[in-house]
Amino acid sequence: MKIQVCGPGCARCVATEKNVIDACAALNLAADVSHVFDVAEFRKLGVRVTPAVLVDGKIVVSGKIPTVEELKKILSEAK
Repeated sequence: MKIQVCGPGCARCVATEKNVIDACAALNLAADVSHVFDVAEFRKLGVRVTPAVLVDGKIVVSGKIPTVEELKKILSEAK
């Protein structure tokens, strides 16, 4: 599973990335987690509002910091 966090590096984006990592750890999920900082790059991915989380190229969260519990539910359904 490939998970991308998109955002310019603000506190909200960093918090989102931490929650993604924590959710993966809680689910014992070996995912490829990366952070896309380049605005032009995440625009190409379809992201218009940050922070955003993409799972295997699909936007699953946009414009808010998802909680670990929300992410666990999303990631469990995406497996």
